[in-house]
Amino acid sequence: MVIEEHASLTSLLIVVSAAFLIPILLRVFRLKLVPVVVAEIVVGLIIGESGFNIIKEDEMLGLLSMFGFIYLMFLSGLEIDFDSLARKKKPRKGEVNYLIPALLVFGGIMVVSFGLAYGLVLIDLVSDPYLMTLIIATISLGVVMPVIKERKLMDKPLGQMLLLITVLSDLATMILLAVFVSVRSQNTIQMLYLLLFFVFVLVIYLMIRWLAKGNLLDFLRKSTSQMGTRAVFALILLLVVMSETLEVEMILGAFLAGVIVSLMAPKKQFKHQMESFGYGFLIPIFFVMVGVELNLRELFSDTKILLFIPLLVAAIFLSKLVPSLLLRIWYPWRQVFASGFLLSSTLSLVIAAAAIASELGIISQALEGALILVAVITCLISPVIFNHLYPEQEAERKVIAIVGANHITLPVSQDLLREGYDVLLYSSQPPTDREESKEEKYSRFPLVEVPKLEQDCLHQAGLFEADTVVFGTMDDEVNICLAEAARQYGHRQVIVRVEDPEQHELLEKEEGIRVISTLYASRTLLKAMIEHPSALRLITHHDDSVQEIEVNNSTYNHVSLRDLPVLGDTLVMRIYRGDSFVIPHGSTQIMLGDRLLVSGSVEHIQDMKRELG
Repeated sequence: MVIEEHASLTSLLIVVSAAFLIPILLRVFRLKLVPVVVAEIVVGLIIGESGFNIIKEDEMLGLLSMFGFIYLMFLSGLEIDFDSLARKKKPRKGEVNYLIPALLVFGGIMVVSFGLAYGLVLIDLVSDPYLMTLIIATISLGVVMPVIKERKLMDKPLGQMLLLITVLSDLATMILLAVFVSVRSQNTIQMLYLLLFFVFVLVIYLMIRWLAKGNLLDFLRKSTSQMGTRAVFALILLLVVMSETLEVEMILGAFLAGVIVSLMAPKKQFKHQMESFGYGFLIPIFFVMVGVELNLRELFSDTKILLFIPLLVAAIFLSKLVPSLLLRIWYPWRQVFASGFLLSSTLSLVIAAAAIASELGIISQALEGALILVAVITCLISPVIFNHLYPEQEAERKVIAIVGANHITLPVSQDLLREGYDVLLYSSQPPTDREESKEEKYSRFPLVEVPKLEQDCLHQAGLFEADTVVFGTMDDEVNICLAEAARQYGHRQVIVRVEDPEQHELLEKEEGIRVISTLYASRTLLKAMIEHPSALRLITHHDDSVQEIEVNNSTYNHVSLRDLPVLGDTLVMRIYRGDSFVIPHGSTQIMLGDRLLVSGSVEHIQDMKRELG
């Protein structure tokens, strides 16, 4: 017994060590285009049945691998940003609302996938066209989203459209897979169980929404006992156990647990915490074990399987490329073809569908291995072709919109213009500092006059299309009302001037809203000048040498400062993470959403902004 436990721990050590070394090796050999999960499967092939046969599945590895799979499905649901999809942000002039083309492309994917699946049935390579339709139509959110983030397309209409198509595919194929399993069982009671499970999930969600109206969620977020994390794991296990009890696939329970958590709009820091645990430990074990259990020798010894693999790869690419041609109405050919190839990435759901089909006896173990291999191939090819085809975008100037022309905002607008920003200063009337001609006024300040400083007038004038909006009128109520409207349009950075101290506390709880008070700022400035004159001089007399950079590039998530390739002569003075801060050292790892306070030459700071932003 002791010997078996020792062997199990040794196998676990090898798997975890391999998972630890894989990202390092990808960085050393500059293989940025290879997804980490694909590399993990390849390493599993090397140490498993297809390679040196060092690792064999045992009870401990099997349990951890299964929970890694469950957690992967949970994170797939968690990655769906319902908040951004539900925002009422309208497209800019000349841009298309991405919802309609996304629905058309998704519908086309399902239709073309069914036609291709039926073709595979006709040539006697598969027996079930419906299951194969789901396998061909699925898109990997875990592959598409990092690529979109890396190319800085998250806030662009095309990026949002691709993300929406992927989310629709993820949701639809996951639910249809559960329905397929229930129908395949030819048991009416099984269908009732599935409906009962959805009712159970709905009740759980409504209960959580009801509890969220109280102070429970605030307690979970602020508790030092990691109560939020405990609650999430309890929810995952509750839905997984319930799905197993009702004979519904457990992956659906895990996926819907992620959907519920995402619907509650958790803070970025909490989502990163969940992702760190999953991708740091459990999920790598699952993917390595997928490779360990895959026997390539058996696959390549079967002529039918050898024919099936290239045909299925071709079917997956065709199922995305053909419907993507609809995007040509709005976008150039290169972007259209690049989008079609990126949407061809498939991975986790194909693995899930293959495992389920094998358990049901619909496909053989050899065919299950072929499906997994095809998923790996598409994940290797798709991002590379997308990055090659998608044109490099020129760096866009950041647009700052300021509402209210007064003695504070007017000089600030001039400073920002000199520093390379596009600035629009909205006013309901000309400045009253001194009389001047309209031509002279417009030559000095980037003014946009509107009839009234109200939401509709400002929206028509393009205020809510800016990257950052500042509400600096002399009226607190006007500033607060417009700041809340900006949040509805999806702005992540809203700055509002409010002099009322009571309103300060309420607004500072709103994520994405920063509050400034003229009185408080003057008091703080005078106090800092008395107590810390050198620190104040560093901030106020910097000639752009001190700036804040937000980390939005997933490539650098959990990368140590010493490993950043773009530091140059810049010094990271402080890392702001959520409501706290970190004193940086060379070994300090940065995370998505971090705000880095850096000092150095303007050129190197701009390089860091382009790379990390």
